Amino acid sequence: MGKKEFDIVVYGASGFTGRLVVEYLVQRGIKGWAMAGRSASKLEEVGQLVGAPKGTPIIEADASDVASVAAMCKRGQIILTTVGPYQLYGNELVAVCSETGTDYVDLCGEPAWMRVMIDAHEAAAKKSGARIVFSAGFDSIPSDLGVWFLQQAAKKKFGKPLQRIKGRVRKMKGSASGGTMASMKATLKASIKDPKLRTYLTDPFALTPGFVGPEQPAGIVPVYDPTAGVWAVPFMMAPINTKNVHRTNFLLKHDYGTDFVYDEMLLTTLGEASQALVDAAAKANPFGGSGLKPGDGPSKDERESGFYDFVFFGESPDGSRMQASVKGDRDPGYGSTSKMMSEAALTLLEVESPGGMFTPGGLMAAPLIEGLTKYAGLTFEIEA
Repeated sequence: MGKKEFDIVVYGASGFTGRLVVEYLVQRGIKGWAMAGRSASKLEEVGQLVGAPKGTPIIEADASDVASVAAMCKRGQIILTTVGPYQLYGNELVAVCSETGTDYVDLCGEPAWMRVMIDAHEAAAKKSGARIVFSAGFDSIPSDLGVWFLQQAAKKKFGKPLQRIKGRVRKMKGSASGGTMASMKATLKASIKDPKLRTYLTDPFALTPGFVGPEQPAGIVPVYDPTAGVWAVPFMMAPINTKNVHRTNFLLKHDYGTDFVYDEMLLTTLGEASQALVDAAAKANPFGGSGLKPGDGPSKDERESGFYDFVFFGESPDGSRMQASVKGDRDPGYGSTSKMMSEAALTLLEVESPGGMFTPGGLMAAPLIEGLTKYAGLTFEIEA
């Protein structure tokens, strides 16, 4: 466990996702954590709402006040932050954590910002010992760990990894979070001002500095998927998930091979393909008419009735084939994300490693899968 005053500080605990994280920690019976945010009174309300133990510590911290962020980092071994969009509110926190050796977990789906942070702060994180873990929610744990899980099984069966994996969303109930939509909007606005950021958004190897692998499928038009036997259409989370999968391979010294190819799409049927494409485009349009905003979220019943089912089809040129699935028992954007990032932080407490900037799969895949399956309602299965 951590040597600081608190093992975990939940920063942004008064927000919708932050509250769900606090609720999960309470239900898990976890000790040694604190709530942080701009308003002590709102944090107290959250504690009462979710049944947190009386006297649960509260830390006032504001992203616009670097001194308060630094003070928070001095007290926590891990800062679990739900305060996004991260490109607007996360720069100082990542910088302070990297410099001071404070571990960090977020649910970021902002690849251009992540690359900027890697370039700016990875050297400091390695020097201080800070483990900076990005994308520990629906962006991108199911994809990241699903590919890792399949590759480990393939290496055991075939003696080598699979050269090509297709990630496919087989079923899903639940919408993107308000924070996700706000992050997409902020990302596009930033990319308009900085052409370099646009390059990061379109480059599948944006998160692997110094390495460029083979050409990857674009995944931007409907295609017939012969493996699944149905049509596949663009999946709005693919641009971040695919980059994180490639970064995990990069961090693992190309455990999947330097010729690894990966893409993600949403499975449908021929009759649904055109409508699904329209729906996907509408959901992915951050300037569209969505009423979602940060802090918004579905009801408890909606979260508990949500789910997702990813399938991963793997193959190699020699004919080797395997198939795996990852399933979650809550809506992806909130119910499952809050559990996943909580387990990521709890797992990080138990993992010993050098500092640096990581994906969950690039740092702690095996123990995190164990925690997710035991506590967080995820299942990982080899299907064929």
